[in-house]
Amino acid sequence: MKLRTPKRNRRAGFSLAEIMVVIVIIGLMATLVVKNVIPMIFKGNIAKVKNDISVIAQSVETYVIENNGTYPETLEALITPDAMGNKLLDYDAVPRDPWGFEYWYERPDTGSRFLIGTYGKDGMQGGEGDNLDITNVMIRNGDV
Repeated sequence: MKLRTPKRNRRAGFSLAEIMVVIVIIGLMATLVVKNVIPMIFKGNIAKVKNDISVIAQSVETYVIENNGTYPETLEALITPDAMGNKLLDYDAVPRDPWGFEYWYERPDTGSRFLIGTYGKDGMQGGEGDNLDITNVMIRNGDV
């Protein structure tokens, strides 16, 4: 007695309807991922800016203490080795913000404090969201 095996359909595969359902599901999943990931990237950029500015501000304060109350002319002074070969910022160059712009620095006038900041994603003064200007004073006051 010989067992018969069912013949396979030579045209087996996915139907157009099945492929369309898979594409719709992938599209919905991609929408959910993008909707939830983009705000996290923004929060990550702000966290990096806050950390960078805080570290630079601490280095400026250390510079002032080590140089008898004199503020650095530029932030490059923080990465320039002293006579012993030590740097206040252990970088080869002054760090850049997450958008690739240099952090700006303003020496204080008499009686005021120094400022370090970024102009945000657009690199221009003023703005909101990604374009928000952030300074060490804003961070210290908890405004960011």
